[in-house]
Amino acid sequence: MVKAIVNISERANRVLNIVKAKHGLKTKSEAINKVVSEYGKSLLEPELRPEFIEKIKARQKEKTVKISNFSSHYGLE
Repeated sequence: MVKAIVNISERANRVLNIVKAKHGLKTKSEAINKVVSEYGKSLLEPELRPEFIEKIKARQKEKTVKISNFSSHYGLE
């Protein structure tokens, strides 16, 4: 576990107190971990939304184009 001394605004302090109370946490450290965990889910490992999955499934059914030389087809030579 990493320990850190942080300076936060009064508003951030209030938000942490609300998170702490809402989730029944004992310390502000737990509240910070909760906030970071929730934010991290959307930032680092977003779940695939159902509409995106449907879009990909529809695209899988589309006709494909056969390319014999990728570089020349896309002008990479």
